[in-house]
Amino acid sequence: MALLKIRDLTVNIDADEGVARVLDQVNLTIDRGEVVGLVGESGCGKTTLGRTILGLLPRPQSRVETGQVLFDGADLLALSGAHMQRDVRGRRITVIPQDPFGSLNPVFTLGDQIRELMKWRSPYQRERLDGAILRWWPDLARAYPRRRWAKDRKAIFEMLEEVQIHNPDDALRKYPHEFSGGQRQRLLIAMAMLPQPQLIIADEPTTALDVTIQAQILKLLRRMVKERGISVLFTTHDLGIAYEICDRVVVMYAGQEVEAAPTQAFFASPAHHYTQQLLDSLPDPKKDLHDIPGQIPSPLNPPAGCRFHPRCLSAAEDCRMARPPNTALSPTHAYRCFHPVIRQVGA
Repeated sequence: MALLKIRDLTVNIDADEGVARVLDQVNLTIDRGEVVGLVGESGCGKTTLGRTILGLLPRPQSRVETGQVLFDGADLLALSGAHMQRDVRGRRITVIPQDPFGSLNPVFTLGDQIRELMKWRSPYQRERLDGAILRWWPDLARAYPRRRWAKDRKAIFEMLEEVQIHNPDDALRKYPHEFSGGQRQRLLIAMAMLPQPQLIIADEPTTALDVTIQAQILKLLRRMVKERGISVLFTTHDLGIAYEICDRVVVMYAGQEVEAAPTQAFFASPAHHYTQQLLDSLPDPKKDLHDIPGQIPSPLNPPAGCRFHPRCLSAAEDCRMARPPNTALSPTHAYRCFHPVIRQVGA
């Protein structure tokens, strides 16, 4: 069952040179408990999509022109900023940021920062009585409720142990610079998990780490979200990482989604020519290095039709005239291409 449904989402951003269409009728679905990889070259719109879901597009230069972002049945685009801040952002949807070095405040201890997070985002802020939700919000002038802090502190200690930050009592007294890069990323995972979200947006969270630490973090993250049934939108430009952690992969190119498939099918039988060329560009000791000819089009003046057609060796006139419709190769594998790779392989 789908937790997140993005339908025909179009986002424009005003720039000095004109209006940039950074997302162009994007469609994406994430099921409950599913890890979906959003892959593509830098500038394809991955981060903008995440910010749109969270309601964090810069205003007034950015605006949603069309579409819906349906989260658990509610359109997030129709909610007020106050509603998003109170009930969704940082609570039901959390973020694991890209930079473990710049995402923690260097002048406060870890304990101060996690305590502040839990003061406003603790799952114990909500208690259900006879089907009603009672919300109580400590304000800046009121102390942290002692009974809830005792529950939160226990949850913090358990979470730090789970992400392999041992001796939590000592760790909470330390400053961010006293942790390694891998430890900081584990801390950010813990902070994203503590509010007990339904969805986590992980924005290339292992980019700044070395390969060995990357593998450890990916294994930890996948285990934790699967145990808790949390959905994840995992944005990355690294296909190897997508293979390791994702259940399904969605490929974006120049603001458009072009293919969506289960991970095994994505790597074994791609249908879109851009997907095929991405896979061909992976290093292989048995082959020469291969790149994708041409340049990514500017969002200020994108080509009509399929945005990949200027770089596609199989492009025809219909590719230049209209964007290809979403075509199902199987119940779980869809692509947007008039002349897909799969048909050539089967010919």
